[in-house]
Amino acid sequence: METKRLGRQTVQLGEGVGVVSFANIGGKLESQGPLATCFDELEQDSFFGAKTWEQGESMMQQRALQRALQKGNLSAEDLDYILAGDLLNQCIGTSFGLRSFNIPFYGLYGACSTMGESLALAAMLIDGGFANRAAAMTSSHYCTAERQYRMPVPYGNQRTPTQQWTATASGCCILGRNGDGPYITHVTCGKIVDKGITDVNNMGAAMAPAAYDTLRALFRETHTKPSDYDLIVTGDLGALGHEIVVDFFGRDSVDMTRNYTDCGLLLYDLKAQDMHAGGSGCGCSAAVLNGYLLQGMRDGRWNRIIFAPTGALLSPTSSFQGESVPGICHAVVFSNEKGAT
Repeated sequence: METKRLGRQTVQLGEGVGVVSFANIGGKLESQGPLATCFDELEQDSFFGAKTWEQGESMMQQRALQRALQKGNLSAEDLDYILAGDLLNQCIGTSFGLRSFNIPFYGLYGACSTMGESLALAAMLIDGGFANRAAAMTSSHYCTAERQYRMPVPYGNQRTPTQQWTATASGCCILGRNGDGPYITHVTCGKIVDKGITDVNNMGAAMAPAAYDTLRALFRETHTKPSDYDLIVTGDLGALGHEIVVDFFGRDSVDMTRNYTDCGLLLYDLKAQDMHAGGSGCGCSAAVLNGYLLQGMRDGRWNRIIFAPTGALLSPTSSFQGESVPGICHAVVFSNEKGAT
């Protein structure tokens, strides 16, 4: 059988895996940011009409999926699979939110890289002939993440300069065989990278080495360079992590200053909204992709981009036990041309 592997981490897909539709949901602070007009829905109520913040996060996923189905003129029965996850223990935001849709479900945990992981797996399912349509989605909620990983919001604890703001947002992308586009042409699966960072308030520094490792593998195995892409976007590294990635590539004499940015820098106005190092959370990169980036590609602003969300693979238990913070990054190449090389 002919292999589609280009190397240890990268595969090249066929011509038919395209975006059918996409949707995103945001909260109050997202409505005050520079990408507010790129959202399908913005909710001022942090509970999203539910009784708890966790139920509100589930509601976000429901509404993101419903909106994506509506925009694609689809019903839940038209989806062969849904691949999704979130930051909460046992991914309850996802499993409780999607339980009523009756869609074959794969629950994923890639931390803030989950949007990239779900897209990669959904695209390979379709390319391999195992599905005609599949949805990839994720979410995060500032209040649920604070309660689980740091301090309950009413406590009002001091934030460090390197800390990022977990986005209250969700994004859903429905992929299909011969979708309208953009098209996913390549997927690079990340490796776990751990440089021994133990500061749970410095996720950018913990995840940046993984972003560097995955992007370097993508460039090497596709025989491309940064200038071959209109835009390269990592997920949720924020200001410090973005700077570290630029520095790492600079040491390789590779210029990443012209077309490289990060979702954590795009979603908010860092100074005006007092976001310290920037945005984070599964919903940050998911919301930026399923609004600003994909719509920008359909509008012709960019023709070829790398979307490479990053995740910190920690838990409250591992942090309490003094463990370091491993990082992961999964990269997906989108193109307006089918089968672009």
